[in-house]
Amino acid sequence: MSDSDERKAKLKIGISVGDVNGIGPEVIIKTFADPRMAKLVTPVIYGSTQLFNFYRTKLETEFNFFHVNNVNDAHQKKVNVVNVWKEDIDLKPGEANTDGGKYAILSLKAAVEDVLRGKLDAVVTAPINKDMMKAAGFDFPGHTEYLTEESGVKESLMLLVHEGLRVGVATGHIPVSEVSKKLTKEKIDQKLSILVESLRKDFGIIKPKIALLGLNPHAGENGQLGTEDKDTILPVIEKWKSKGHLIFGPFPADGFFGTKKYKNFDGVLGMYHDQGLIPFKTLAFDQGINFTAGLTFVRTSPDHGTGYDIAGTNQASPESFRQAVFLAIDVVKNRQEN
Repeated sequence: MSDSDERKAKLKIGISVGDVNGIGPEVIIKTFADPRMAKLVTPVIYGSTQLFNFYRTKLETEFNFFHVNNVNDAHQKKVNVVNVWKEDIDLKPGEANTDGGKYAILSLKAAVEDVLRGKLDAVVTAPINKDMMKAAGFDFPGHTEYLTEESGVKESLMLLVHEGLRVGVATGHIPVSEVSKKLTKEKIDQKLSILVESLRKDFGIIKPKIALLGLNPHAGENGQLGTEDKDTILPVIEKWKSKGHLIFGPFPADGFFGTKKYKNFDGVLGMYHDQGLIPFKTLAFDQGINFTAGLTFVRTSPDHGTGYDIAGTNQASPESFRQAVFLAIDVVKNRQEN
């Protein structure tokens, strides 16, 4: 491949650093210290040179990066770092503090601004601490809600991905006590619509086969253990089936995963956060990816948190973050082809 062809083929991926006191900088360094990664994509990391000099020294690893003033100056064949802030930070790996929230916000906003301007092909976000983000002035429950608003869409879908396993949730970062009230036919229909469209456009599955999980134990036992399954979830399934879609359920969640029924489906829609994320992380914690379906741009992230207990100790695995970069590449190319 000529240099010209390589430039055309390579995507420009923006990286937000997450909590600067967590494992985000470490997994970013470990991912892009591999010179093969810069042959696949042009990474643009939104942080500061001081941040990466600090962690490069602390981890005692070689990590060569190119300082740029903005995304327009990004070098095609290097790992690029944009100084989003100029001041030095008193970095404290493993400590939850408002600095971690403040600089995570600055990094995230800069990356999102550039992807919305068409300067990036995708964004991969490192883990944040939601409490510290809120303390620093971030008025959203998490990444997903912020990205949805910035994207200008009414709804998005948290979709956890590992190889052929794709698990979305109809309700996200809300208390369990509110799930039943929020779980309307309209809500499930919206989330299912996003899942169907994403499987087609982002994953290239022309006629996806999708399973919906029940809300209650044993999917409600025909109303004996709650009526949401037969009165709210089932009508949505029947509506989609009547239009020729391969939609099935509602399945009791425990048996569905226990008997490995998920292997028979292209996508799974759970009804609430832990119903989908607990089995997913049990099956794919080290390599799982969080993909926000339904946005106008591509966003992925590792499915783990800030890892304060091992931050700065050189123990963090970069596998989930690396897989998040790979998925971002695949989704962008699928969207281009479709």
